[in-house]
Amino acid sequence: MTDFHGWSMPINYGSQISEHKEVRKNCGVFDVSHMVVVDFKGPDARKFTRKLIANDVDNLKEDYDGIYSAMLRENAGVIDDLIAYKMEFGYRLVLNCARREEDLKWISLVSSGFDIEIKEREDLDIIAVQGPKSLSILSDLGLDSLESKKRNQGIYKDKVLAVKTGYTGEKGFEIILPNDQSKSFWEKILKAGVRPIGLAARDTLRLEAGMNLYGFEMDDSISPLECNMAWTISWLDENRSFIGKEALIKKFESNKHHELVGIMLDERTILRHGQKLFLDEAKEFEGVVTSGTYSPTLKRPIALARLPRQDKKFCFTEARGKLIQAKIGSTKFVHEGKEVFKERK
Repeated sequence: MTDFHGWSMPINYGSQISEHKEVRKNCGVFDVSHMVVVDFKGPDARKFTRKLIANDVDNLKEDYDGIYSAMLRENAGVIDDLIAYKMEFGYRLVLNCARREEDLKWISLVSSGFDIEIKEREDLDIIAVQGPKSLSILSDLGLDSLESKKRNQGIYKDKVLAVKTGYTGEKGFEIILPNDQSKSFWEKILKAGVRPIGLAARDTLRLEAGMNLYGFEMDDSISPLECNMAWTISWLDENRSFIGKEALIKKFESNKHHELVGIMLDERTILRHGQKLFLDEAKEFEGVVTSGTYSPTLKRPIALARLPRQDKKFCFTEARGKLIQAKIGSTKFVHEGKEVFKERK
C-alpha cells in the first residue's frame, strides 16, 4: 500500500506484470474512487461549462455522453484534465484527486456571476472495468444495455452512471455509483472472476495507451498544444469564449511550442521522468522525458517526451557514459492489445 494524495492505495495485488497482462487479455477492475466528481446544475450550467473547459459540451448530443477536455488558465496552462458528462440535470465533471483543492478553488473563482449550483459528490465512488471481456462481464451483472453504446457513450440506471471510457487503451467502462452500492458491486465483479488491478499496472497500461498523467505530461505551465491535447480543443463555435482561448491562439500562431511524442528503444534502457533527450549527437537540441517505463506488452522500453518541433526520426539519451539512439513516433503504443506505435518516416 502507498499514500496516493491522501488515499491508501495498493501498488499491486500480487504482481504488476500479471495484472497488466490480465487487462490486456481478459479483464481487470480498478477502484478509482479517489477521483473527484463535481456536478453543475442551474440555468447557467451549460453556459458556464462551455466557458470553463476547452472542449465544447455542446458536442454532447445525448444524456450520459462524455468528452475528454482540460481546464485552462488564462495563459493556456493546464489546470487539470477531466471528463465532462452531459446529465439530465446539467453536467458532471470527473477530476484528478491530486488537483482537488486547486480545481475546486478555480471553479469557485471563475463561476462568479453565473446562476449555477456546484456540488462535489463525495457520496459517489468510481469503479473502472477494463479489458476485452469487460462488456460481457458487465452484461452478466445487469448492464446489458451498454452493448449498443459507442465509445464515450453511457447509460444511467438505478443511480448508476456507466460510460464506455477508460485509461488503459482497452475496451472498458467507468462506473460512477453511490457509496452504499460500490462494495456490493466490487464483490460481484470479483466473484465473476475479474482480478483487481493496482497503481503500478495502471501506470504501465496508461503509458502504453499514450495517455497523460497530470504533473508529468502536463501542468499549469504546459498548454494542450505541448502535451498532445490539441484534439481536445473545440474551435467549431467561433463565438464561444473559453478560458485560455486567446493565449492558445497566440501559441498556435507563433508555432514555437514543443510537442509531445512517443519514444521507443531497442536497448534495455528505461527512460525516466525528467531525463534529458537530444535531437542530435552534438546535444544542441534538448528535450525531456515526461514518462517512461518498460512495456510488458511490447517487451521493450517506451516513453513519452516533450521535444522541440523538428522532423527528426531519432533522438538520443545518455546511459552508462554513451549516447543511445531511440525512435521517435506516435504517442500511442498499444491499442486493444495490439502494437500501434508508428515511427516517423
